[in-house]
Amino acid sequence: MQTYIYPIISVLIISLVSLLGVFTLSLKEKILRKYIFVLVSLAVGALLGDAFLHLIPEAFEIISNPIHVSVAIIAGILIFFVLEKFLHWHHHQTGADDKHCIHPAGHMIVISDGVHNFIDGLIIGSSYLISIEVGIATTIAIILHEIPQEIGDFGVLVHSGYSVKKALWLNFLSALFAILGTAIALFVGTKSGFLTSWLIPISAGGFIYIAMSDLIPEMHKVKSTKESVIQILAVLVGLGSMFILLLLE
Repeated sequence: MQTYIYPIISVLIISLVSLLGVFTLSLKEKILRKYIFVLVSLAVGALLGDAFLHLIPEAFEIISNPIHVSVAIIAGILIFFVLEKFLHWHHHQTGADDKHCIHPAGHMIVISDGVHNFIDGLIIGSSYLISIEVGIATTIAIILHEIPQEIGDFGVLVHSGYSVKKALWLNFLSALFAILGTAIALFVGTKSGFLTSWLIPISAGGFIYIAMSDLIPEMHKVKSTKESVIQILAVLVGLGSMFILLLLE
């Protein structure tokens, strides 16, 4: 029973910690919107750091064929490119009012975050199948990983046009995918199965695409020297948090 109880408790704690941080931010909506550019910059650092420091190395560790990993990363980039194309097409076809339309980056971050949380759930469940100690260590590492990323993603959702209430709700729904991932990992009983071998590099490709194609162009809209310096520092903080995590894994 411990094999099942510990991972479920762990994934619930991770979801609650992430949502608590986001909810705390949402209480100061005016301040949040004023400094939204900082959260977008933080998300860029976290997404790129997560992709290049965690997901891609993890993919090369569990997949013996490097071409498989490379193809899956490219597939992730192309999948999110096609998804964005479809969302832009839908936006123009419906003739939605720009004031009430959600930027495609918002839709994609919801999907990408759901996939990422699903992978986190797979990793948590798999780690507990190795031992309780490894599972607890992995849980601590993912908590430290999730807090900056969830806050950054929340910033992107608000920046993309979602209300604070809707952004909180979407973060909650996204967190449920971690529980699903944990349940599947415990049921299947393996870490390096088909789902993980494809989802990890595809998720990395999606993160790279979102950061480079959608978020960095948004960062260029900030013109003042002071805010530009803050942006760079926020990106470095996002990257740094992902790098520090390596020392804790």
